[in-house]
Amino acid sequence: MKLGAFSVSLSVKDLKASKQFYEKLGFTVLGGGMDKNYLIMKNENALIGLFQGMFEGNIMTFNPGWDENGKDIASFDDIREIQQHLKGEGIETGKEIDPKTSGPASMMITDPDGNVILIDQHR
Repeated sequence: MKLGAFSVSLSVKDLKASKQFYEKLGFTVLGGGMDKNYLIMKNENALIGLFQGMFEGNIMTFNPGWDENGKDIASFDDIREIQQHLKGEGIETGKEIDPKTSGPASMMITDPDGNVILIDQHR
């Protein structure tokens, strides 16, 4: 199964302070914006999302259809295919994405230890 780009989405208290901290670790802004209350930051192939006031806790994120630069990739598994596979494996996927639709969609699953995983397709 191709899940796409992987990142960790961090719930931060102070976006500016977090940005400055991660810049000291060599991360640069790839997307988002201070005015949007989130930044996507990159250091080589490592991606992190900094989100202020959007959710509690940290989330592992996969983006089907994107590489680690946020660029479209030619071949990927659509989120509806991923949903069907996960359901077949007995994994609860929450609110079902209509399999007759196409394009952007997202779902959240939780691993056995309570870690939240967001699968977020943008195209």
